[in-house]
Amino acid sequence: MTIESQRSPSWGTTTKLVIGLTLMAILAGIFIYYRSIVSLLVLASIITYLFQPLVAYLTGKTRLSWRVSTTLVFLIFVILLIGLLTGAGLVIAQQATGLVRVVQEFTNDLPDLANDLTAFLEQYGIKDIINLSDLANRLLETIQPLLGQAGSIVGSLATGAAASIGRIFFIVFVAYFILSESQRVGKITFDQIPQYGYDIRRMTRQMSVIWESFFRGQFIIFVMVFVVYLIILSALGVRYSIALAALTGLAVFVPYVGSWTASIVMVLVTFLQPGNYFGLLAWQYAIMVLAISLTTNFIFDNYITPRFLGRTLDIHPAAVLVAALAMASLMGVIGIFLAAPVVATLKLLGMYIFQKMFDLDPWPEPEEESTPVEFPWFRWSRQLKSWFQKMKSRKKLEK
Repeated sequence: MTIESQRSPSWGTTTKLVIGLTLMAILAGIFIYYRSIVSLLVLASIITYLFQPLVAYLTGKTRLSWRVSTTLVFLIFVILLIGLLTGAGLVIAQQATGLVRVVQEFTNDLPDLANDLTAFLEQYGIKDIINLSDLANRLLETIQPLLGQAGSIVGSLATGAAASIGRIFFIVFVAYFILSESQRVGKITFDQIPQYGYDIRRMTRQMSVIWESFFRGQFIIFVMVFVVYLIILSALGVRYSIALAALTGLAVFVPYVGSWTASIVMVLVTFLQPGNYFGLLAWQYAIMVLAISLTTNFIFDNYITPRFLGRTLDIHPAAVLVAALAMASLMGVIGIFLAAPVVATLKLLGMYIFQKMFDLDPWPEPEEESTPVEFPWFRWSRQLKSWFQKMKSRKKLEK
């Protein structure tokens, strides 16, 4: 009678390589084939990241369990979401449709405008410097597909409201179960992995900093930009103020091109607007709105955005722009938003591989303790609470 060996044999280098490449190919195929579902899961993960501190705060301040706190947070969110969809959904859809229509009408008239401008310049002997008609046609070839996609998206949201609402609630449903069950899932440990336990733990921590800071920081900036521009544009009497504010808020995800695209659309809308509160000419009104927009963008780029993001990603904006174009073809609009953290993650992995390939220390500098991105309303609530406590203690001393 033989004793059965309880030790599993080790895989060789060739076996590990074949298995690893096979798994990567399978995952890549699943990602490409089911990328529409992947986009929904990514949105659910983003909602999970955003709501996790709220649930943790509620659990820490009350005696409620994690699941009950998660249920309360998502219940409030669903009520607000239903109110938004029923109350403001029609207005947002109408404004977005009108904004796309204005831009499309301008692009249709662009060749005629180029010919008129060419004829005007020829009166002063300025010609053959640049072919404005050819330039206008090339510009149309570039932006018409984008306008077609934007129009189809807005149209699908307006006409296929049931499907769109179904996707939204599917995302919320998945996010709820991810967050509610997150406390029951044990943490993954890498202590049993020989030699690479520290590398994996440190890589995981740095990736967590990148993604959490991006999601929460960009969400804060988006909300602030949307609110500020909604107030400014509404005060200036600009048409489609809600749609323009949302466009400007989304533009923060794409460096350079995003902000300039939003500014150009804003100038175009104000220039074609029939009238304004100030009695200015169309070009004067457009210049005034553009100046206010550029000033606001300067304040956000130099004073507000660095406060929440700092140099957490530490990547060149041109790399983000190229990655946004590449990921747009894979995941659509969601890919554009995720371009920055993806580039930062690839940079982190690339630097680690480069250091290891040349037998260098992948962690030459000691790890710094990261400061998590905090929602400003948490800080404001603490400040308000501290102010009330000071006022209460002052009244006691007066008595």
